[in-house]
Amino acid sequence: MAGTAATGQIVAMGGGGFSMEPENPLLDRYVLGLVDRPRPKVCFLPTASGDAADYVDRFHAAFAGLPCEPSHLSLFSPPTPDLRSLLLAQDVVYVGGGNTRNMLLLWREWGIDAVLREMWTDGAVLAGLSAGSICWFEAGVTDSVIPGGLAALPCLGFLPGSNCPHYDGEAERRPAYHRLLAAGEIGDGYAADDGVALHYVGDRLMRIVGSRSGARAYRVERRDGKVVESELVPDYLGAG
Repeated sequence: MAGTAATGQIVAMGGGGFSMEPENPLLDRYVLGLVDRPRPKVCFLPTASGDAADYVDRFHAAFAGLPCEPSHLSLFSPPTPDLRSLLLAQDVVYVGGGNTRNMLLLWREWGIDAVLREMWTDGAVLAGLSAGSICWFEAGVTDSVIPGGLAALPCLGFLPGSNCPHYDGEAERRPAYHRLLAAGEIGDGYAADDGVALHYVGDRLMRIVGSRSGARAYRVERRDGKVVESELVPDYLGAG
């Protein structure tokens, strides 16, 4: 939501992190580095994958080697009836990829969306890739609406505008984003290649970072009936 007084941060990854770049922890380390404590508490939300056991295992394997206290929350077998307190105790919530539509439905059913907004307003770090990226925006480009196709999906609206992940990793993403913008089915926004993260403080984009030197982000908007892209070069986290 534009104009919010939120003090939290959101790191929206086009792709990357432990699940896509297991040998390249630059983006995950960047997320942890936003918390001013030596071992931040990080909770993984694998809801979009249906809480896939292999995904959860890969998260724990990756984050066990990083300076943090990792945990995960399964909505299919919740560890406590007090999910709000469990989440509010975290410094970072890391949202995995999968089916965004199903994830948002489950979050709303369990009240997770409201707790995440509360956390963000109070200064927590929210992060994620793919479904865990577009969910924070007003709308996103997703394959979870139309089987076999890409469409616009209204999302949580913490951040203004729209988002499209996997901009270089999936050939159909760019033309779909352009088509949806041209048709007025989605608003202006940002696209991110795999390995690129959009870093927001409150609801303002403050920095763009990358785990790959050639990856890019884009401001994508409709001007005078035409879709225009502006290339944005991330700060490469592997430099120096």
